[in-house]
Amino acid sequence: MPIDIEPERFDELVDRALDGIPDELAGLVRNVVVLVEDEPPEHEPDDLLGLYDGVALTERDSSLLPQLPDRIFIFRGPLLDMCESEEELVEEVRITVVHEVAHHFGIDDARLHELGYA
Repeated sequence: MPIDIEPERFDELVDRALDGIPDELAGLVRNVVVLVEDEPPEHEPDDLLGLYDGVALTERDSSLLPQLPDRIFIFRGPLLDMCESEEELVEEVRITVVHEVAHHFGIDDARLHELGYA
């Protein structure tokens, strides 16, 4: 049975996952905002856990500056639906946050799957 936690607690789990990113990598993340939404957009699958909306660092050049921040969305509803305990949710939020931050660095889904972050 899926769990339910307060939105504020969910936000804390996302913050904790972000804090867990090694300083060497976190220092390279520039111009990115992380947002928690209840559900994915209508045109996306209902079970989508996260989404990176931006231009990966590996694809940027000087012609893209200045630009709006890249956005990472973490979708609360699908994550809650797939987890049966807060411990499981903590792990799935961590994996989802790392997965989406990795897209900022240009790491694709196939490589993330190999690394255990799919």
